[in-house]
Amino acid sequence: MRFDCPYCRKNLNLLDLQLEADLSAVIAMQVVFGRHQHLVWTYLELFQVRPLNMKVKKLRLILEEMKTLFQAEEFAYQKKRYRISPAGIAEALNIMVHKNFPEPLENHNYLKKVMIGISDREERGESKQEEKDLRKKEAGLMSGSRDAYPVPAEHVLPPMKSIPPLHLTEEQIAENKRKTRELLKSIGG
Repeated sequence: MRFDCPYCRKNLNLLDLQLEADLSAVIAMQVVFGRHQHLVWTYLELFQVRPLNMKVKKLRLILEEMKTLFQAEEFAYQKKRYRISPAGIAEALNIMVHKNFPEPLENHNYLKKVMIGISDREERGESKQEEKDLRKKEAGLMSGSRDAYPVPAEHVLPPMKSIPPLHLTEEQIAENKRKTRELLKSIGG
C-alpha cells in the first residue's frame, strides 16, 4: 500500500503509536491478575475482541476495568457497593467462562450479578467468623481467663523500676514537697 498524502502518513504513524501504547499497557497489566490471569484472558474471549490489531483499545479498556476490580476488591452495581475477595472474583470469572453465551458480551453487568451472590456469601461467612470469635471471647471472660481480650502492645506498660524505700526522713519529705510546689508553679498550677 502506498501513501503519497502526508496527512495519511501522519495518521498512520499516530495509529501505530497508539497501538503500541495500548499493547504496552495490556502487557504491563498482567502482573495485577497474578495467578488468575488465565481466567481474565478467557473472560476477555467472551467480548470477542478480534482482530486484535483492530480492537486493542477495547481490550485495554476491559483489562483496565478488571485491574480496578482486582485492586479495589470491590465493585458497584445499581448504586450499591459490594466487597469481594480476589478468590471470589476468580470464582465469578470461572462461572462466566463456563457459560455458553450466544452473543459477545458488551459490558460486565452479568459478571457483576454473579459477583453479588459471591460477595453476599463472603460477607455472611465473615460475620459468622466474627460471631464465633465473640462467643469465644465471652466464654473466656465467663471462665475468668485474662486472655479473652488481649491487650495491644502499645497499651502494655513497661516494667516498673525499683520502688524507693518506704522510710523517708523528715528532711527528705520536706525536700520532696518543696520540689513538687516548684514544679506545680512552673507549669502554672
